[in-house]
Amino acid sequence: MAHTLTDLSAVRQPIERAHGLPNGHYTDPAIHAEETRALLIDGWSGLAVTADVPEPGDAVPMEFLGIPLLLIRDREGQIRVFQNICRHRGMILVEEPRKIEGAIRCPYHSWCYSTQGRLVSTPHVGGPGQNTHEGIKRDELGLIEVRSHIWREVVWINVSGKAPAFEDANAKLIERWAEFDKPLFHGGPESAFRLDVNCNWKLAVENYCESYHLPWVHPGLNSYSRLEDHYHIEEKGLFSGQGTLVYRQLTGENGEMFPDFDGLSDKWNTAAEYIAVFPNVLLGVHRDHAFAIILVPEAQNRTSEHIHLFYATPDTDAHLRNRNAELWQAVFEEDVFVVEGMQRGRAAPDFDGGRFSPAMDGPTHLFHDWVAGRLQAHRTDLAAE
Repeated sequence: MAHTLTDLSAVRQPIERAHGLPNGHYTDPAIHAEETRALLIDGWSGLAVTADVPEPGDAVPMEFLGIPLLLIRDREGQIRVFQNICRHRGMILVEEPRKIEGAIRCPYHSWCYSTQGRLVSTPHVGGPGQNTHEGIKRDELGLIEVRSHIWREVVWINVSGKAPAFEDANAKLIERWAEFDKPLFHGGPESAFRLDVNCNWKLAVENYCESYHLPWVHPGLNSYSRLEDHYHIEEKGLFSGQGTLVYRQLTGENGEMFPDFDGLSDKWNTAAEYIAVFPNVLLGVHRDHAFAIILVPEAQNRTSEHIHLFYATPDTDAHLRNRNAELWQAVFEEDVFVVEGMQRGRAAPDFDGGRFSPAMDGPTHLFHDWVAGRLQAHRTDLAAE
């Protein structure tokens, strides 16, 4: 791994002197692989949302950083994540989203698993007509479960199993948004969309967590939520973002609005917050709706953004929901040329990572510092092995 090592000392300086991450952190496949392990596999990363598997038995195959996974809602209604492979010969179990009516059956030799992951059937494993063998211990050969946790309807996973409990790792954010600890209802198919962007996933985080670009990139938003109406959110080593003091509710032609979340304090009458939860989940909260964006790194220079909108009740006005989705999609699409332009800029050999505005770039610098810190810790661990 020695050839991938980059000098991160300038990244970890105070913001007045710090450089951004070196170019290789956006362009080099070897560094991308290093970051995959240090930032995404070892921490709590976003995989999906609960609405992807709404009913018991629903199963969706997914790939996360090249790892074949199966998102499933088991017979009891609990969401689980398994490695999508048979324990016999490593065959992919589920190729397309579907309802598991009976067991999860491997198409190769017909080994079968329950929706809880137990190995329940091994036909002919001991020879023709012999469905058991003393060398095949079913209770030790269930599906490999990936540690998962549900928060704000996002399915978070810790692939390595090494991270602290989710509630401990994210205690400060959970506390910050305790008022929003209420049921969330997905807005349905029209409230979910995907953007494929030609950039490294980190650029999407960097752009999302700062408001500095609003006047030039989001003129519509900036017409009422101006730069001076925003504040920074910075929690070192955990999350960063921005808030606005002038959130304006969407209103229909006849004055209809989305119902508010119950019991919010007066602050949220006009405030909204947008936080990047490191590494790859971008969250937004408002008095009347919320959203989650899961960034899926497809390669060092390609990312898919999966956006989902949620509401306080399950029966909001469909026309208003669709308008809200269209508005947010337009806002997020405005950012595409920026993150793709920065990605192309990383091919300039003399770019040294750039600088940060001490007044405006605090949330982005904090993210760079987190990336550098996690990488340094990962490298130290490797050197000690």
